[in-house]
Amino acid sequence: MKILGFQKMTLLDYPGKVACTIFTGGCNFRCPFCHNALLVTNTKDVQEYTTEEILSFLEKRQGVLDGVCITGGEPLMNKEIFDFARQIKALGFCIKLDTNGSFPDRLEKMIDEKLCDYVAMDIKNCKEKYPLTAGFDKLKIEDIDKSVQILLKNEVEYEFRTTVVKELHTIQDIEEIAKWIDGAPRYFLQNFENSGNLIAEGYSAHSPQMLKIMKNAVSSILPKVEIRGV
Repeated sequence: MKILGFQKMTLLDYPGKVACTIFTGGCNFRCPFCHNALLVTNTKDVQEYTTEEILSFLEKRQGVLDGVCITGGEPLMNKEIFDFARQIKALGFCIKLDTNGSFPDRLEKMIDEKLCDYVAMDIKNCKEKYPLTAGFDKLKIEDIDKSVQILLKNEVEYEFRTTVVKELHTIQDIEEIAKWIDGAPRYFLQNFENSGNLIAEGYSAHSPQMLKIMKNAVSSILPKVEIRGV
């Protein structure tokens, strides 16, 4: 596992649980608005943690922390994630997995082997604008759709979420996303924030009012739509 970031405690990343967050390095997407650019494009410049360090920390936090969030980058790029998750589960922790959905077979394996308890999948945009938003011309939308369908089976607790960017997302785009993931129990609109560590410049946030309009536009399609970051 290539681990390039570690937050020892969070009350926000894993819904309803006290957790720590592990940031894996590397991503197959190049979303221009990505706020973790160092984990994607400059991995050599970031401190690396060993799995032994993480597991040693977790052993000391048994009974204190409830869960572990594995985020990125894109965690499922790492073939070692299965053994790593097994070791975390053996210590009694729940696992939340963040993913962009481009590795559906690995996602399915994580779920089938009960190596994750909660999945948060990014839906970058409507299907037509997906390559542009992900910064990846060779993107296979079939892989993304397969991951969506895997989660819609409701074999694991999950959420879909979209980081909404003024230059990339319209109300119509959000409506198309909602129709695509119809049947999902929860969908989050996350307002774009400029972390100062972006892959590209020239992107901005919608107004809080526009986020509310987007939320209202899809609330008749999905049972629970919420806004984050406003």
